[in-house]
Amino acid sequence: MGVHSNNNRDFFGRTFTPSNFQLIRNIARDFPALSLTELSNTLCELLDWRRPNRKLKYIECRSMLEQLQVEGLLSLPAVRKTAPSRPRRIEVTTESDAQSPLTGTPRDYLPLLLRLVDNAELSSLWNQFVERYHYLKFRVPFGANLRYLVESQCHPGQYLACLLFSSPAWKMARRDAWIGWSDLERKRNLQYIVCNSRFLILPWVSVRGLASKILSLAARQLPHDWQQHYGYRPLLLETLVDPARFKGTSYRAGNWILLGQTQGRGRMDRAHQADGREVKDIYVYPICRDARRRLRRAAPPVPAVTDAEN
Repeated sequence: MGVHSNNNRDFFGRTFTPSNFQLIRNIARDFPALSLTELSNTLCELLDWRRPNRKLKYIECRSMLEQLQVEGLLSLPAVRKTAPSRPRRIEVTTESDAQSPLTGTPRDYLPLLLRLVDNAELSSLWNQFVERYHYLKFRVPFGANLRYLVESQCHPGQYLACLLFSSPAWKMARRDAWIGWSDLERKRNLQYIVCNSRFLILPWVSVRGLASKILSLAARQLPHDWQQHYGYRPLLLETLVDPARFKGTSYRAGNWILLGQTQGRGRMDRAHQADGREVKDIYVYPICRDARRRLRRAAPPVPAVTDAEN
């Protein structure tokens, strides 16, 4: 992503040509009253930038526009925003208050249920739990994502943990070397990787071995749910663990593979100025036996054509 705008640029797995950038400039110039979200949706429609389930990649498009403005590579007019630019505020209620301690063994809580967060009530509770009890707090997930609340089927409504699966890191040297793919193969098939970007065992739950049970269940259920929502099955899970806080015991117990550490740079550290304070351990979990070969060789997910488009 570090070349001049009169050449091709890669954003989030898609290559944009000079003619694409000209289209972006023309739309922004000719429709200055569009909000940033409306502009992103319009450009996704015109460029046919979609997920395999045909939903627009407007979040990625919006991020691209904002990044190009920061870099000064595109002269976009001031864009009207639909809401003030501020962090999303999570309304905390008593429903997310700490509960009585839960102890015992994993057997006391089996079978486990991964409840997909698919309504406003569950979404509010998940957001509150993560905001209150996860050290990284709540952030709006980027790109494709699924959230889960974990409960025991023996104790309905008694939640044990929260999970978030979302878009993977664009580049990670250790992961990419382990897969053995080229830059072209990575750009083409990166979306077959899904990141476990939040995993929270609620602080009143103290059950040794429960976390690895949850991770094993998630590795079995997520591929089906992801296909239902996004139209394709992922091939590999990844996660980043802060070694200053955690030893990664639950991931190792769940047969995740430790590949090494990141270089301490975030998504937007394009100038390579990070000082290494954000180094994380990289774990991966192949969902199928030949995950590495398929990540190199598989065709990218193809957006499905609906009946209305035939």
